[in-house]
Amino acid sequence: MKIVIAGAGDVGFHLATLLATENQDIILIDNDQDVLDYAGTHLDVLTVRGDATSMSALNQAFVPSADLFLAVTTSEKTNMMSAIIAKKLGCRSVIARVDNEEYMQCEHNETICSLGIDQIISPRQLASQEISRLIKQCSFTDIFEFEEGKLSLLGITLDDDSPLVGVRLSDIGHLETKVDLHPIAILRGHTTIIPRGFTQLQRADHIYFITRPEKQSLVEAFVGKKQRKVKSIMILGGTDLGIATARLLQDDYNITIVEEKKSRCQYINEQLNNVLVIKGDYSNIDLLKEEGLNGMDAFIAVTGNSETNIISCLTARNHGVYKTIAQVENKEYIHISQNIGVDTLINKKLLAANKIFRHVRKGNIEAITTLHGVDAEVIEYHITKSNQLTKKKVKDLHFPDTALIGGVIRGNETLIPNGNTQLKIGDKVIVFALPRAIKRLEELFR
Repeated sequence: MKIVIAGAGDVGFHLATLLATENQDIILIDNDQDVLDYAGTHLDVLTVRGDATSMSALNQAFVPSADLFLAVTTSEKTNMMSAIIAKKLGCRSVIARVDNEEYMQCEHNETICSLGIDQIISPRQLASQEISRLIKQCSFTDIFEFEEGKLSLLGITLDDDSPLVGVRLSDIGHLETKVDLHPIAILRGHTTIIPRGFTQLQRADHIYFITRPEKQSLVEAFVGKKQRKVKSIMILGGTDLGIATARLLQDDYNITIVEEKKSRCQYINEQLNNVLVIKGDYSNIDLLKEEGLNGMDAFIAVTGNSETNIISCLTARNHGVYKTIAQVENKEYIHISQNIGVDTLINKKLLAANKIFRHVRKGNIEAITTLHGVDAEVIEYHITKSNQLTKKKVKDLHFPDTALIGGVIRGNETLIPNGNTQLKIGDKVIVFALPRAIKRLEELFR
């Protein structure tokens, strides 16, 4: 499959990294030779320097014969225009990254399609929806759904008083079966652990579970988390993401937005109905306390400065706020979220790249995602033919020690597998894998 990516920034580079694991033919277009050189030395890709809206650059990148064109530059206009031109040149399918929320509205789908654009992706919308999910299920630091919610992947941290601290997984296996969940990974400090029966859980372990969506409340009880209902939320930063997030939450929660600029405060008041807007310095802790910081259930920092967002979330946590979420631009920060005290770090670019990747399905891979701070991947494989996977029980498959099966989707049925589970043709299998297991998994699911 030949894929052309316009934009070699964070979104484009992350997409190229994901696609490179599938041996796709990838061509990157960008105006910046430095980012192209970096991509060329770190990934197996071809690079073309030029404007993504240039006919000559698109032809040089073989867009007319490409299977897919991904327009993910930082310019919405460039993305829309290059996607339209790419489709007219003969590219089979095109996807464009946009910021304008109007483009995402259902009533405009027909217009977008008439231009030749097959799919549009909004990083801002994805981030606001992710934040909304995390607020509604505030015990969890990560929520990822497979096959439109048939199975959920949840991340949660063990508190000091969790009944699981000091317990071996083999001693709670019967409880896992009762609750209908499967632990697939443990993040301990900076170390990723594949959970086995002999694994002993420790305080502050961050555990990822696969379970059915309706069982989420049981997961909370299983790890000793008390269900807490969020009522009041403070959003630091009246950015576009702050407004989009408040719009999703304003009808169900008491929202306070803190914004530095007076003109922006006026704009927010025009855009939203049920929020309290406060003009003030982001670093003025006394102001935040005066506006009720100590009584907030959740604190969401979405200013334009990643460091401000992280520090303010840590401050909010120190003042008793239960749930903290920070937006960061630097994708490297994502790996430190579980170790510094912020519940969740949100990166719009990585969310967009992972979303786009789900539209790029080759062979037996249906979806792929990464977990905050975890040096591994969660991959959804589709079994399309009879082989050793369908002829043996899971315990007899000689599965890599650095990978495990977390869940199985069989039509409308979902399974939390054990060693006696036998896979079937048509199954969609969710696998957690460290990097060194990928090659063996490709052989098994080929």
